[in-house]
Amino acid sequence: MSAAPLASAPPPKGRPVTLSTLAEKKALGEPLVMVTAYDYPSARVAEAAGVDLVLVGDSAAMTVLGYESTVPVSLDEMLMLAAAVRRGLRTPLLVGDLPFGSYERSNEQAVATAQRFVKEAGCDAVKLERGGPSVERARAIVDAGIPVMGHVGLTPQTATALGGYRSQGRTAEQALAVLRDAIELERAGCFAIVLEAIPRELTIEIVKRVSVPTIGIGAGPDTAGQVLVFHDLLGLFEGHTPRFVKRYANLREQMVAAVRRFCEEVRGRAYPADEHCYEMAPDESARLQALLSAQEEHVEEPFTGGPSL
Repeated sequence: MSAAPLASAPPPKGRPVTLSTLAEKKALGEPLVMVTAYDYPSARVAEAAGVDLVLVGDSAAMTVLGYESTVPVSLDEMLMLAAAVRRGLRTPLLVGDLPFGSYERSNEQAVATAQRFVKEAGCDAVKLERGGPSVERARAIVDAGIPVMGHVGLTPQTATALGGYRSQGRTAEQALAVLRDAIELERAGCFAIVLEAIPRELTIEIVKRVSVPTIGIGAGPDTAGQVLVFHDLLGLFEGHTPRFVKRYANLREQMVAAVRRFCEEVRGRAYPADEHCYEMAPDESARLQALLSAQEEHVEEPFTGGPSL
């Protein structure tokens, strides 16, 4: 009988992941792992799990801030979340997602926004969506000395123009357009490209033609790495779950059950119990009673009123 395969251990912690690290892993055929994170606790989880990259994605608009899409989230909101994630990370490369409206207007706007992610939030790199005009914005940011991750296929910031949250590149013409965007983003200097919700056949052709690492999300197993949204893979988000998501836990149900039990114990006066309470030392408790007795002896009788005139 053969022994059961051992679960792969997370990579050793210590040396921070850099762009060179990612390139080396790709050259060696070692898959890259990226997750999203939006606050200090989720960053600490990503750190402890040993992921390679953490993306402060604009998906936070829906998973954390309660918006109906990624479009409404502001730059200041994204910077606040990214700064919290930075405080929780030591090893993974931290990438900040440029929110809708923060980079499209001009190269100057794009560079200024990217600089804020680096200076104010401590990000190592930024990510932007689409090809087309975004290629020029990516090039400008790279020229300013800030690493850029591209993103093609389903780009949530422009999902309405793409016909909604659905897979892209499913016709030959659409696939060719996505492929061209990926190539142009690499030429602009992007260090990696996210491929979202595209057919595996298209992914294979892109991987053949770009040399930088590709990170897949609903793009099949042929990319250099994979990314999932933190709340999706842990089963924390109660909204729509895309078909490419694999849930590795169902923490929302556990959280609801735990809070419900708390409600029941408080209402039934089972919590807090003696073990959850603080106590005074016996001599201090006796002294408190003595002080209270002495104080009460000197309190004058309250005025109860005299006869009416």
